[in-house]
Amino acid sequence: MTGRLLVRGMLVGLLAGLLAFSFAKVFGEPEIDRAIAFEEGMSHSHSHGDAEEEEPELVSREVQSTFGLLTGVLVYSVSLGGIFALVFAYSLGRVGNVGPRGLAALLALAAFVVLYLVPGLVYPANPPAVGNPDTIGKRTQLFFLMLLVSLAAAIIAVSASRKFIASSGLWNGVIKGVALYLVIVSIAGFLFPTFNEAPDGFSALLLWKFRIASLGIQAVLWTALGLIFGVVAERLLLPNKPYKA
Repeated sequence: MTGRLLVRGMLVGLLAGLLAFSFAKVFGEPEIDRAIAFEEGMSHSHSHGDAEEEEPELVSREVQSTFGLLTGVLVYSVSLGGIFALVFAYSLGRVGNVGPRGLAALLALAAFVVLYLVPGLVYPANPPAVGNPDTIGKRTQLFFLMLLVSLAAAIIAVSASRKFIASSGLWNGVIKGVALYLVIVSIAGFLFPTFNEAPDGFSALLLWKFRIASLGIQAVLWTALGLIFGVVAERLLLPNKPYKA
């Protein structure tokens, strides 16, 4: 059964990736183009008209925004779908009586919050021209460290929630577990260093739209993964359940 869920998870991940790519193409790529235009304008102004030979692009912008983007998103989403299916299979029967659809939706929501939303609030995505190249390594390390903290906090909160539920009931136990998670990640986010590296003159609106688009891509991906996989898993696990057209 786990193998069949894995295959279905990867197929659902493929479909979710296509939806995420469509969203990225419509809402994300225009903001990247505007950021690149700003970066090129700054580069030209700093050159003061001197004729400088530009380095050739290894991959053209057209390829990056089409085939390259599609390939990257699909590889990521298919892999994510497979991992999601394995976590779903492990969680069956361990997360109350929520059913396949409810479990898939709950796992997708939790994964979106823990793996992207919380780390992204501390270290949000930046478009081209924003960020010092000298700090990119440190910023990347801190983002993944925050992701690990968020994941560890979620594991601690889930473990504690079971004890809270046993002593305080379902709703109170869940609320206490969520509060514990928020306390841990809030302390970590406060203690971690921050970066403010937007160049002078860079549009705050452009930066905001880019970050909203980045958030939207992940939201589309995880929403599609949770909802579609829930239906697919339910039809596999409960084949005799009647379905309405």
